[in-house]
Amino acid sequence: MIDVAAVSVTYGHGASLVRAARNVSFHIQAGDALGLVGESGSGKSTVMRAIAGLIPHAEGRIAIAGRVMPNKRPRESRRVTQMVFQDPYGSLHPSQTVDQTLAAPIAIHNLDNAEARIMTALTEVGLGREHRFRYPHQLSGGQRQRVAIARALILEPKVLLLDEPTSALDVSVQAEILNLLTRLRRDLGLTMLMVSHDLAVIAHICDRIGVMSRGELLEMTTATDLAEGRVNHPYSRQLLRANRGFDPSGVDVDVTA
Repeated sequence: MIDVAAVSVTYGHGASLVRAARNVSFHIQAGDALGLVGESGSGKSTVMRAIAGLIPHAEGRIAIAGRVMPNKRPRESRRVTQMVFQDPYGSLHPSQTVDQTLAAPIAIHNLDNAEARIMTALTEVGLGREHRFRYPHQLSGGQRQRVAIARALILEPKVLLLDEPTSALDVSVQAEILNLLTRLRRDLGLTMLMVSHDLAVIAHICDRIGVMSRGELLEMTTATDLAEGRVNHPYSRQLLRANRGFDPSGVDVDVTA
């Protein structure tokens, strides 16, 4: 469903050139979930945004559902891939009701049965009719993120891109959203790519996990191997230690090894 081949993303020119992603390659089969982990600035969100078509990739190839994606995406390709952003407080328009938020993509893509689509999307994410005409400030953080997920689902995509979708939420609410995403993946047959710095969150959703640092994909592993510490790259081991508690022996690990 997703094929990323030798993709690089750069910002700036000349002396100010920054290589945010370098020669990244991976694939995700239909219905599977892949997670990308790494510290802030590792390039994981950059790769996801390139897949979404939000930023251009300078080199390499991105294909979704067998179709190579240009930097400028046609409208129909955007229905296939939708994204849920990190901050539910910032991703919803404060002056629009939930109904208006969900109606916008339906209008943009000229879809019919708006009423039925809105109610179906709300039901899928566990919200009722009473939430439909509320504004974002009248919703809790978890409810806002459910609305953001409903907005992504309303176009019936095949791929859902998740950019740290629980990091702005309380721990108890995080669990609710993770369980919701797991159910949606199963019930709707969604293919998912998720980025996070939290290994436990990634392991809850994803079958395979890629470790990134300094724009490079260092290692591909599984959730089981990660949980049991069976990783090969020194940086992956350092990341495991960081998630379990500070270990000063890992400070000087060379991530380029």
